[in-house]
Amino acid sequence: MCSNVSSITLQSWRERPPSSYSIKVKNLSQLEISTLHSDGKYQSRRFSSGEYKWRLIIYPIGNEKDNGSGFISMYVEIDSTSLTSTTPTEVYADLRFFVFSKKENKYFTNQDVESRPFNSLRTMWGLPQVLALGKFNDRENGYLFDGDQCEFGVDITVVPPPTKWEILSFDEDLPYPKFSWTVKNFSDIKENPHTSDSFSNGGRKWVPKLYPKGYSSPHGKWLSIFLYLADGENKEDKNIYVEADVKVEDPRGSNHLIRNLYCWFEDQGWGYGWDHYVSIAELRKSYLDKEDTLKVKIEFKVVSATKYSAFT
Repeated sequence: MCSNVSSITLQSWRERPPSSYSIKVKNLSQLEISTLHSDGKYQSRRFSSGEYKWRLIIYPIGNEKDNGSGFISMYVEIDSTSLTSTTPTEVYADLRFFVFSKKENKYFTNQDVESRPFNSLRTMWGLPQVLALGKFNDRENGYLFDGDQCEFGVDITVVPPPTKWEILSFDEDLPYPKFSWTVKNFSDIKENPHTSDSFSNGGRKWVPKLYPKGYSSPHGKWLSIFLYLADGENKEDKNIYVEADVKVEDPRGSNHLIRNLYCWFEDQGWGYGWDHYVSIAELRKSYLDKEDTLKVKIEFKVVSATKYSAFT
């Protein structure tokens, strides 16, 4: 048995005993002799942690097959039958191994920083170099106490499968990207803002608004144009990204006025656009036809979409 994967570990001391399993050895020398007849290892009885069955495996003089010579090697093995009877059939777990020091009255801990995947093909993970034998066997360090006693342990924290997620995409191939709005009798409009009917694009409904008297100053000299999400279109707390061209058409030729919109719609009721899209003087000169009609077109380039888990 070997891990065959290099590990980065964190070493520390802890007063609290192991929470998953502990093995207290009354006679270490005899344990070492016994492991000569079991491929160098001692296997604990099965125990439960995180709804699965496990064994703690100790190599008291090191697992040579896993670069553990000169160290205490420790592993955990999941009972494969508990994998086949549960869903999912792959389990990720965080592992922390312990060796007690009576001198410190604490547990030396060596923790694998990576969560390890246990499955039917790979049932065992661990650390081949938990504690150097030189330190362990030096009685001044307190790992051996009361004659020939010692204690080992493990914490196994099963990592739950992801249940909260989202997938963000940016749709650049919109089926009907253009919206046209013809505003008749512009000079007679009293309301500020003047609102279009809603239209659909990118899976959302949108509402463009004109402010003939300006957005920030009701009697200003500018035409303001903003794009809003329709009411109720952002109940799910999504951020929606939009790239669009907003065009005021020149009725006499091709000198259209185009501005580019790049924005994230984050909150219900917020619009994005321009307070000073074009001056009213320039609008009357160049962009109203003889019937006092204004034509606005919006062409969507990109609209984001978010899929998410049912529970967030």
